[in-house]
Amino acid sequence: MPLNAGEFDYIRALVRARSAIVLEPDKLYLAEARLAPLARTTGFRTLNDLVAHLRAVPENRLHQQVVEKMATTETSFFRDLHPFEVLRRDVLPPLLRNRSTTHALNIWCGACSSGQEPYSVALLLREHFPELRSWTVRILASDLSAEMLERAQRGRYTQMEVNRGLPARLLVKHFHKVGNDWQISDELRGMVEFSRFNLLDAWPAFPPIDICYVRNVLIYFDVESKKQILAKVRRILRLDGHLFLGGAETTLHLDDAFERVQFDLAGCYRLVNKGS
Repeated sequence: MPLNAGEFDYIRALVRARSAIVLEPDKLYLAEARLAPLARTTGFRTLNDLVAHLRAVPENRLHQQVVEKMATTETSFFRDLHPFEVLRRDVLPPLLRNRSTTHALNIWCGACSSGQEPYSVALLLREHFPELRSWTVRILASDLSAEMLERAQRGRYTQMEVNRGLPARLLVKHFHKVGNDWQISDELRGMVEFSRFNLLDAWPAFPPIDICYVRNVLIYFDVESKKQILAKVRRILRLDGHLFLGGAETTLHLDDAFERVQFDLAGCYRLVNKGS
């Protein structure tokens, strides 16, 4: 289903307006690959017919589906590993000491896709911090895509998905087979609260966040959108909280309220004027 240049420009403008995601001109092939199945399932013979329909009607669910299809959903369990090792070894122990009187911890995973990242956090907490069973721990996870969130809430993954980053012992301990797939335990599913919203829209009310994962998200936005997102993170992050970004992302020249903290394995960010 080839897409002509003019129709691709319409898709680029729609995606940017609805999500602030910037599609570069050389991503035409990506739009064709991702939108062709949607065109078929919604009854359009070609991608150009799909775009002609989008142009002709008021914005509706189909427009949103196009935007969601163009959002990158790449994820895996314990992706890149080192940020999770830093969380376990360097970030959580002192943070838990600071929370020893309140016994409360709030973690947020933005752009969670199909849920592997928040479930990785839940697995890490269950495996290495058993004392948190008596705490009030909230793992919040959000995404733009209703389709991805439905998959995340279901907590069912293919053999290929569990093979990517999930240690075999954790698979056996915390998942069970359902047909050809693997279902995460009800206990771990219950640890994560999923919600849908656009990072560039008004954010819902958040509790004060101790650990924020917004990894491999900022790379898809323009500079102004990155600044807006970091400013919103700054408002919900506790003074001694930590922000994790992707390996190719930084707050440098975007928000000087953050400073990078480098550990042996990886780095993260915290507010410059953090509390004790």
